[in-house]
Amino acid sequence: MTLRLSENSLKVLERRYLKRDADGKVIETAEDMFRRVARAIAEADRKYDLKEEDISKIADDFFRVMTALEFIPNSPCLMNAGRELGQLSACFTLPICDSMESIFETLKATAMIHKSGGGTGFSFSRIRPKNSVVKSTGGVASGPVSFMKVYDAATEAVKQGGTRRGANMGILRVDHPDVLEFVTCKENNKEINNFNISVAITDDFMKRLENNQEHDLVDPHSNELVKRVHAREVFDLIVKQAHKNGEPGVLFIDKVNQDNPTPKLGKIESTNPCGEQPLLPYESCDLGSINLDRIYKKTGPKYEIDWEKLKDITHLAVRFLDNLIDVNKYPIPEIEKATKMTRKIGLGVMGWASLLIRMGIPYDGNEAVYLGEKVMSFILNEGFLESENLASKKGVFPAFKGSIYDKKEGGRKLRNATLTTIAPTGTISIIAGPCSSGIEPLFAIVYYRNVMDNDKLVEIDPLFEEIAKERGFYSRELMEKIAETGSVKDIEEVPEDVKKVFVTAHDIAPEWHVKMQAAFQKYVHNAVSKTVNFHHDASVDEIRKSYLLAYELGCKGITIYRDRSREEQVLNIAHKDKKEAQEAILPVKEIAPRPRPEVIIGTTTKVATGCGNLYVTINIDEEGNPFELFTQMGKAGGCAASQLEAIGRLVSLGFRSGIEVKSIIEQLRNIRCPSPSWEKGQRIFSCADAIARVIEKRLINKQVSTQAITIAELAMKHSHDEVALLDKTAAHGGDIVGVCPDCGGTLRHEEGCVKCQVCGYSKC
Repeated sequence: MTLRLSENSLKVLERRYLKRDADGKVIETAEDMFRRVARAIAEADRKYDLKEEDISKIADDFFRVMTALEFIPNSPCLMNAGRELGQLSACFTLPICDSMESIFETLKATAMIHKSGGGTGFSFSRIRPKNSVVKSTGGVASGPVSFMKVYDAATEAVKQGGTRRGANMGILRVDHPDVLEFVTCKENNKEINNFNISVAITDDFMKRLENNQEHDLVDPHSNELVKRVHAREVFDLIVKQAHKNGEPGVLFIDKVNQDNPTPKLGKIESTNPCGEQPLLPYESCDLGSINLDRIYKKTGPKYEIDWEKLKDITHLAVRFLDNLIDVNKYPIPEIEKATKMTRKIGLGVMGWASLLIRMGIPYDGNEAVYLGEKVMSFILNEGFLESENLASKKGVFPAFKGSIYDKKEGGRKLRNATLTTIAPTGTISIIAGPCSSGIEPLFAIVYYRNVMDNDKLVEIDPLFEEIAKERGFYSRELMEKIAETGSVKDIEEVPEDVKKVFVTAHDIAPEWHVKMQAAFQKYVHNAVSKTVNFHHDASVDEIRKSYLLAYELGCKGITIYRDRSREEQVLNIAHKDKKEAQEAILPVKEIAPRPRPEVIIGTTTKVATGCGNLYVTINIDEEGNPFELFTQMGKAGGCAASQLEAIGRLVSLGFRSGIEVKSIIEQLRNIRCPSPSWEKGQRIFSCADAIARVIEKRLINKQVSTQAITIAELAMKHSHDEVALLDKTAAHGGDIVGVCPDCGGTLRHEEGCVKCQVCGYSKC
């Protein structure tokens, strides 16, 4: 069959997934990638004595469902299957005990996982509270939050192979004495940015909250009562902080352990970074998603679900994910052992909102909620059948004895301890698209994309465009009008029945977000990654009600985001009086840049960037101190040239004002643009990154030469590439939280992550 991919899909694959040679040149096609992955995963069956023709048949089946965009595995599998790294899992959890040895052994394991492309989750609940006495040394404990900052700094330092950045989940139990400090630890947006945080809330806490009772805070080291606080005080602070900036989330830890399939192996304490995968210490999980927007058939004028097709894809997907466990290359031996003991997999879905629209069913209604239960229960039941089939041929998971499935009567012999998860599908839904992410609603029906010279192209949801043309209300002017907000809710020209179906995240009341999450959770072994969206003017009480509803309906956790809440920066400085406050904001010392000497010397370095050759000149003064920086690339007057000139001026100002060189490098290093390049085996993410590397090489490594070449001389000696102006997206209508560091597009909150719909960049 012919592989048909959207323009965005091809861009994402080329930027992040396809193999490159030593010079950074793409050397495989999308079809090659899917063939590579299919063959690598099928190879797992060789250890079970299958014949070559059988393995080839399995590989062909895997290739077929992936190229049909009906099933897509998680990103590490697409990137690494059949390649040297071979690390195919996205999710890991690691244990942290109350000792320096455990804390820093786990930190080392974390670095190895991040290096291989995975994300990590931890519970810091076993660490003794702040200011408690350490008997072995006579010192005072610094508490869980201080060690979270250590892990955050380590994550900042470790880049995931140039393709993915480390992400963490930090969890603390609601009965830990430091819980109030934990709840507010991300109030400053500049700290602990490589963590999502969640409070592990118990059933006992929720009962005390309902009864307006006090709640015990207990030292996990001594098991002694430290103090009592009102449950409402803790809960109100959680809700207040979530209203302020979206964190912390909440994990209903007793509900999680109620569904723990292997209780004899221990209790589950933590999840992966997006919260959808509760795991035992050292476990990992392999994820993949069925694209529901490809699982339909047309009956007369209407669409309906093709249940037979969904059945076949589910069976193939379960086999794929189980095979993945055997061919995976694990970061450390403990993870391989724990993962193979339970053989957990997480099969989920994407394209749910797209399917509902195709079927004419509003997202925010009982019909959609009921259909969600029906679809997920079908996938789980068929998943059970395939896992039983695999167990009969390959054996049950090693920890089967003593598991919840190990019963004398009515027990099911399974290959996998868990089967289903609703995971974030940020990038893979672009590859499989256009389709909606996970079980999230659409974020915009129509939006603008900025291109060269700020011209605007209107991007329209394909189904909406199709219906608008069929029903006769399509026009360029109307599409531009809708693009101003992204929603058709208040657009008179759009028929009411169309408005009901084409709802966006902010058109939907929060309770319907929660109800949809709960509907899928009923038939999901693990958990559901979903963001409950609120308007900017939503009250704290509205968020409180959503948390309580999530608990009542059986969700395992909840993540909320109030639109634009992270744009607000609250300064919390307490001063004794007005005079002291005024003194606090006055500059201590005025910094004036040094005047320029008459004669200055320096070096010019040529760097190949994705936009052309960049020439960076660094000049030093008579005392050998860095004084100024010039850059040259492309023709004068262009947008890129003006931005490079601005960077040069600001860096020069920093040099002349005595700013530490390393601080300047840190600000410029690893800034990404849509056109990274390779030079001498090193990845150059952008022009700013190239400048940082030149500064580091010439100044930090003391390689400044005394021979200066001026910009004018360079312009005469070298030809320059034209600077490519790159697409930017200015999408409207949904939880915009910033600008994509890769392409300059819009970042939105979705499925517990921030994500760019254009290039596939995501950060959890």
